[in-house]
Amino acid sequence: MRANLKNHHESPAEDSEISNWRWRLYLSWMFTIPIALLMIFERLFEIVVFQMPYSVIVILALGFPVIFIFGWETIRGGLRGLFTAYFNMDSLIALGTIIAYITGLFSFSGIVQDYSGVAAMIMAFFTTGKYVEAIARGRASQEIRKLLELGAKKCTVLRDNKEFEVSIEEVKVGDLIIIKPGEKIPTDGMVIKGESSVDESMVTGESLPIDKMKGHSVIGATINQDGTLIIKATKVGNETFLAHIIQLVEEAQGTKVPIQKLADKITSVFVPIILALAALTFLNWWLLSGDLSRAIGVGVAVLVIACPCALGLATPTVLMVGSGMGAKRGILFRKGEAIQTMKEVKTIVFDKTGTITQGKPQVTNIQSFSGEKSLLEIAASLEHLSEHPIAKAIVNKAALNKFANVTSFKIVRGRGVEGKIGRNAMVIGNRLLMKEKKINISKILPFLENCESEGKTTMIVAKDKKVLGAIAVADAIKEDSQQAISFLHQQGYRTVMITGDNEKTAHAIARQAGIKEVIANVLPEDKAKKVEELQKQGMVAFIGDGINDAPALKQSNVGIAMGTGTDIAIEAGDIVLARGSLIGAVQSIALSKAIFVKIKQNLFWAFAYNIVAIPLAVAGVLNPVVAEIAMALSSVSVVTNANMLRRKRI
Repeated sequence: MRANLKNHHESPAEDSEISNWRWRLYLSWMFTIPIALLMIFERLFEIVVFQMPYSVIVILALGFPVIFIFGWETIRGGLRGLFTAYFNMDSLIALGTIIAYITGLFSFSGIVQDYSGVAAMIMAFFTTGKYVEAIARGRASQEIRKLLELGAKKCTVLRDNKEFEVSIEEVKVGDLIIIKPGEKIPTDGMVIKGESSVDESMVTGESLPIDKMKGHSVIGATINQDGTLIIKATKVGNETFLAHIIQLVEEAQGTKVPIQKLADKITSVFVPIILALAALTFLNWWLLSGDLSRAIGVGVAVLVIACPCALGLATPTVLMVGSGMGAKRGILFRKGEAIQTMKEVKTIVFDKTGTITQGKPQVTNIQSFSGEKSLLEIAASLEHLSEHPIAKAIVNKAALNKFANVTSFKIVRGRGVEGKIGRNAMVIGNRLLMKEKKINISKILPFLENCESEGKTTMIVAKDKKVLGAIAVADAIKEDSQQAISFLHQQGYRTVMITGDNEKTAHAIARQAGIKEVIANVLPEDKAKKVEELQKQGMVAFIGDGINDAPALKQSNVGIAMGTGTDIAIEAGDIVLARGSLIGAVQSIALSKAIFVKIKQNLFWAFAYNIVAIPLAVAGVLNPVVAEIAMALSSVSVVTNANMLRRKRI
């Protein structure tokens, strides 16, 4: 798995970016601090360090690398925007620093005051702000690296009946891998031999290990506990579950919410307006005061104070922090739009099977006239010869090491099974099969009616035309489904369950989960239509896990896919719940709202800062250096506010 991901994450772009801005920061201040001291001594305390014009020459020489070497990317990007009419934040800083620097050259003629030292200080503060931003992005992206570090580095493969230790990059689909107690499972696979417990907390969030045996699937990066397993690799490299999670987190951190697109549009209009305002401010001060030097200083202050760096940071920083927090909880935002749309959602629609329920039948009730153990032994001995999900549920419940010998076994489609154990004729099936075999079920009838009223499937066990008992099977709801749905009700959401099951079964499950509205007997292809009908009453979020849920996930305003479901459902979802738990759905809704609140806070402060500061700059109250310090602090405040999201209880 690490083979393809290594290039992107083992030397993360964030680390190189932090390093890049760090050395620029150090070198910028190494040249700028002498400039600042020189200006303080000469202009505040009138202590002559260098005679004119040597003082200006020294400042120009020290300031040149700060602006045109360490700040060259900013200058180049800003000037390109001016020439191509694609204005950005760097345009204001580039123009402000260059104009201020040029005043040093013109100061020799005595026309204007020297602001070249101010230019170097502006760029040094700007570089400091960029370094702080890079650190914030690096912190937010550490979640990806933490996920990557979960993966195993090496594993033991079985080839030609010999064990070989190989790096994870060498594992291929179909390889047999030996996992000993305490070792990480290196890649996604299927158990073909052995039994053990596996710690899947990195996926499920559950602290209790999951029992694994032959035929069970395992996920790469989970930890084998107490037994030796031999697994067959089914997915490697970028196809594994962990790699998929990393990809989804990256997508989330690079996405944009609609409000960010609005902020980008505002910036593209805001910058040329500020350029025009700075020009008008300069002309106004020059014409009214006749002081060209003062006019240039005020114009530069307007350019610097108006740089919308905080505006540009407001949304991306929060998204990166929020998506990292989500990844820790198994919540993966695939599309940023979902974060903003979620606040408008009023109705949440649930698929039943695999979403509210566990997705596989389990034995729930047993009625026996000859002892429960004996009944299960007979039923499991016949049912283990069948591949039907109900048969598997009965076999799993019996948990036999050895089955009775069955002869004349026959599957009666849609009704049950029959066969012989010794000389006894055994029949296991529904009422219809019992009627066909003319077996009297009157004494088990109350049990059947009670179970069937709860939407359970009942299988009657008969021996030589005499009823021994009955077994009820149902797709039980997940342990946390009721809790999650109850919480959603408390938050004021309308909940609806949609399923292809019949009315009786659907309503039985809905009652257990606490859902009052049920849409039953829905064909797979009609789920999206039902969601569309509900959308006429407001925004709808749909939660599902199967292939047949993909159209509904796409149709809904926010599609929430269970990560334990099919790949196509995951691809169709806007939000993916890696743990397959409805508590994750509740958390995703809460986190979406928290992220959007932080985005709005950041945008408000970014705009408020400019609204207050620009008039002060136009009025000539702010020195260019003070303006740059204020601009840098606004960026830092936005980054700090974004990181405070980590304190939010989700």
